[in-house]
Amino acid sequence: MPKIPLDKWIEKLVTLLEDNLQFLFDFLKAIIGGTVDAFSGLFHLLPYYVWIVLFAALAFWVARWGLAIFTLIGLFLIHNLGYWEHTMDSLALVVTSTLISIIVGLPLGIWSARFDSVRNVLTPVLDFMQTMPAFVYLIPAVTFFGLGVVPGVIASVIFAVPPTIRLTNLGIRQVSAELAEAADAFGSTPGQKLFKVQLPLAAPTIMAGINQTVMLSLSMVVIASMIGAQGLGADVYKAVTQLKIGEGFQAGIAVVILAILLDRLSQNIAKDKKRR
Repeated sequence: MPKIPLDKWIEKLVTLLEDNLQFLFDFLKAIIGGTVDAFSGLFHLLPYYVWIVLFAALAFWVARWGLAIFTLIGLFLIHNLGYWEHTMDSLALVVTSTLISIIVGLPLGIWSARFDSVRNVLTPVLDFMQTMPAFVYLIPAVTFFGLGVVPGVIASVIFAVPPTIRLTNLGIRQVSAELAEAADAFGSTPGQKLFKVQLPLAAPTIMAGINQTVMLSLSMVVIASMIGAQGLGADVYKAVTQLKIGEGFQAGIAVVILAILLDRLSQNIAKDKKRR
């Protein structure tokens, strides 16, 4: 039985896109790179102790004393270990990836919630995006965008956006049909029903999807460092390649602290929305 030349088909498709859409890739590279640089510049603008106080205040506002104390201790430990600058670089990458995922994911989730045909088409695509090894996304990302942080963000978005789409769709579909009918009975337009009834009630579920997107984006930090993205991932990757166990553990601790902080913040924001 002859082998299906799937690899050659994919390479031809990539070459076709590169030859005809390079202007679009250059535009996206400028936008995404500028966004990452803007967030990175913002996080480096103020002294570390100011940011630690601000993050601790946010943690106290969202989750009270427990998370606030953890934030103070954890971020001071990151600074003490010498990873503050790289942590802010990683945070800029995660924030950018999450922001793009939300901008792309929310409309697609709403669209799939309104039309079963859209959901049926998106579901296998999202399954593919979540099950394909994340390393595979780096190959076309580097081909289209070159080395650096931009292909890392692109790969992170592809890997991390499915939960936002899925849970936005799920949250809207779980809104009581009686409430939707009541909104229709009062003469609400589809837009009014969406923004005043369905999205507010679906907000906890949507926030749970965003929480997963944040964590998946952070999980790509180390992988993105393999194609030139700076931050904690580069420290972990360097330690692995040079067999420096202590340095790898230190950088890993910084990643863990950042992951716990982002996870607890987004979780508690979701709980607060649910209570409201």
